[in-house]
Amino acid sequence: METGLVGRSVLITGASRGIGRAAVLGFAAEGCVLHLAGRNEADLRAVAAQALDHGAKSAQVHTGDLMHTGEPARLARACGEIDVLVTNAGATPTGPIETVTESDWQEGLGLKVISTALLIGEVYRSMCERRSGVIVNVIGNCGERPDPEIIIGTVCNAGMMNFTRALGADSPRHGVRVLGVNPGPTATERLIMLMERKAADRLGDAQRWTDLTAPLPFGRAATPEEIANMIVFGASDRASFVSGTVLTVDGGVAWRGGLF
Repeated sequence: METGLVGRSVLITGASRGIGRAAVLGFAAEGCVLHLAGRNEADLRAVAAQALDHGAKSAQVHTGDLMHTGEPARLARACGEIDVLVTNAGATPTGPIETVTESDWQEGLGLKVISTALLIGEVYRSMCERRSGVIVNVIGNCGERPDPEIIIGTVCNAGMMNFTRALGADSPRHGVRVLGVNPGPTATERLIMLMERKAADRLGDAQRWTDLTAPLPFGRAATPEEIANMIVFGASDRASFVSGTVLTVDGGVAWRGGLF
């Protein structure tokens, strides 16, 4: 299927692992010019090398912490004209309201909402001037299916969902599309680590973590590549009338009862 992405400049944050890494390789296969952003230079360079092997025109690494003052603007300047921005901020602190701290709230909101919104603002202005561009926000389905055990993520994701809808409803008049992708449980390194701990506690064997994903739709967690496929599609010309919406990729988890 022709996506129209060949040669387009794509900036992906949180690009060193999990869904971000899968998105990098997905855009690489489309022949894109890639900018990989994250905090671990060695990991980013390893993914950049893989991207070149997968067909990327180029793969430039940008190391930094978006929560630092001025970093979103610096990153946007360093990348130049961006055709596609994929925001894939790191995970927020977990826990219920009784256990999370003030610093947990500051970290979660700072990373998932404030720094992400600042970066979007920088890139969006440039896209509007050129009357072209796509922004894909990778959010998370606890914004749609509230979870009191992930209270910070629930608040941040709900906020980013409405941010995406508000901006994406207005952006078409500037020739820009803004949309979101809500992953459900996905077999990233982080999820596997968490599930291994649960399996060790409940089953006495960390290697049996996949037993705990059996209640999920299709009896498993999503793969990062399945989420990346939706990100790439959303950014492509095949989704040219998609804006102001959030596409949930969770096999229907958001409308089911408790899991795990």
